[in-house]
Amino acid sequence: MTDFAAMEMMARVELPRPLPVTAAGLVERLRLTVLGLCYAASFLPSLLLAIFTLVCIPLTLALGMGVLVALVVVPATAALTAVHRRATSTLLEQPVDPGYRSTAGVAPLLRPFRWVGDPARWRDFGFLCFSATGGFVIALLPAALLTLPVTWLVLALTVGGFVWLLLLLLSGPVVIAWWFVTGPLVRARLLAERAVLGHARVADLIERVERVEVSRAASLDHSAAEVRRIERDLHDGAQARIASVGMSVGLAETLLRSDPERAAALLREARETTVDALDDLRTVVRGIHPPVLADRGLAGGIEALALALPVPVALAVEVPRLPPPIESAAYFAVAECLANTAKHADATRAWVTGSHDGHRLSLVVGDDGIGGADPAGGGLSGITRRLDAFDGDLTVHSPAGGPTVIRLEIPSPTAMIDP
Repeated sequence: MTDFAAMEMMARVELPRPLPVTAAGLVERLRLTVLGLCYAASFLPSLLLAIFTLVCIPLTLALGMGVLVALVVVPATAALTAVHRRATSTLLEQPVDPGYRSTAGVAPLLRPFRWVGDPARWRDFGFLCFSATGGFVIALLPAALLTLPVTWLVLALTVGGFVWLLLLLLSGPVVIAWWFVTGPLVRARLLAERAVLGHARVADLIERVERVEVSRAASLDHSAAEVRRIERDLHDGAQARIASVGMSVGLAETLLRSDPERAAALLREARETTVDALDDLRTVVRGIHPPVLADRGLAGGIEALALALPVPVALAVEVPRLPPPIESAAYFAVAECLANTAKHADATRAWVTGSHDGHRLSLVVGDDGIGGADPAGGGLSGITRRLDAFDGDLTVHSPAGGPTVIRLEIPSPTAMIDP
């Protein structure tokens, strides 16, 4: 792997622009020539990995042994392409991300079957084929042009006579060609690698579509469950209390002349029951869309959450009014994060920051607690499902010992105009 480390180091050299014949231009082209040799050095591992990749398929169909071979070949291919992606990203100053589909939670023996359906893994195989054929020629050509005159000189000294003069005359054009084509050849190799390895956006879109499909089904189930919960809360709470009020008022009307004191007591009881029914209704409404969001927006809602927390919370939330569904999702997500801080973090302070760039809402919730938050845990996984419905993202950084930093991002192209 030393050749690949050298290639990554050489990738930090900028490609030369057309320059006059100077020492700096010469040094730059020599460095790019060495870089081309480093790229060419991947010819042999690329060829071997391509052959073993092709062997995996018949071995799997015939004996099932291809799965074991794939468990070695595919990670080795990913390691090789990772080096080339880093070098290409550095030289072109453009990210070249792999975009592999996640295999988390998939049994090792089943991962090859997941890899077969991953477009990024097939792009890796395409890179192996390119690196072992045309890519090898492109990368080796600058060094071949540079060393060709030396080879001719040795040959001319051996042959002598007219051949020596002819080869000496041809050496000049070859060196000139090396001077002018080295940069474009190296750049052509880089652009080809980016074209083969860098189309991760397609995989990202596929993954996002899959996530949206799953989250849509989960959202429908969640909505149905919420409707049933609201019906149950209204039936068991406000509806029962209002029915009790009606019965009390009717009985008081009957006793109004015969027993005024009893009627007055029933009316007092009905009034108290009415207050309780209003509290139940407020609780149900608060669970659907907190009134503080309608009155003060997301920033005010988060401030209200912070005031109720036993841990001091520093706030720096500067966001405009957003569509109610987005405000509600962000509010309940932050509420869950702050509740986890109060219950599990053993923190002395917490903070919430928020911003909106016109296209995306970003919120960061952090604390100085003991860390160890599990993104797959009940609370955080619930936040993930909530954000998935809006194509949002949840990023958790919570090493053991803390601090915990949770970043929430929700696409929101347009903000509501403040009234």
